[in-house]
Amino acid sequence: MMHFFELLGRNTRASFTKLGRGSRFLLQTLAGIGSVMLRPRLLLNQLYSVGVLSFLIISISGLFVGMVLGLQGFYILSDFGAEETLGVMVAASLVRELGPVVSALLFAGRAGSALTAEIGLMKATEQLSGMEMMAVDPIKRIISPRFLAGLLSMPLLAALFSAVGILGGQLIGSGLLGVDEGAYWSQMQASIDFKDDIINGIIKSIAFGFVTTWIALFEGYDAIPTAEGVSRATTRTVVNSAFSVLGLDFILTALMFGEN
Repeated sequence: MMHFFELLGRNTRASFTKLGRGSRFLLQTLAGIGSVMLRPRLLLNQLYSVGVLSFLIISISGLFVGMVLGLQGFYILSDFGAEETLGVMVAASLVRELGPVVSALLFAGRAGSALTAEIGLMKATEQLSGMEMMAVDPIKRIISPRFLAGLLSMPLLAALFSAVGILGGQLIGSGLLGVDEGAYWSQMQASIDFKDDIINGIIKSIAFGFVTTWIALFEGYDAIPTAEGVSRATTRTVVNSAFSVLGLDFILTALMFGEN
């Protein structure tokens, strides 16, 4: 029994210690964002690496998620004779929840793991230490551009996911199941509110981008400089990002829609 409490105390202390290191790392990263504006090419390169290279998986996943929503939604709504509201169901599901959440999970799996592996390998090969010896701050030169790129890319990728998903729902609903195309778009446009739906979805995607990019970069920067340490850090990035996104989604949804 005493061993259990000793282990619990040790793990709790280690968790709070890591949280403190992560918070300090975040403050240093935010402080270095100003210097990124003086080197826009660094930001553009990371926007391509983090955002553009994630375009394919986001768009294809959004298309299939929208198609599945179209199929499932049609069969459910047909029981109530409300097939014409299929566009409302697909758009609301994507814009409010599935767009930001699934995009963040895909982003963490594709871009987040790549960022962790890249930073971890730079640490393992002592590239970061070499930059410090040359009086170059690795936080400002390496970390901050990647953090800002992830923060900017996530809302755009989530919007792309939702847009392609809505199109996929329309292809299934109108092209395969016979839902009137005009009713699909008109019902959706009349029911989806800009503030309550679109803006809240954007806020979620920004929050998810902030958290997932922070976790990915910190895990790489804090990784043990060995092959095993980098692989463990990459795994922690995906797992911790998934838990953080789902937990944060619940909190934000409760705050945004709890009073409605």
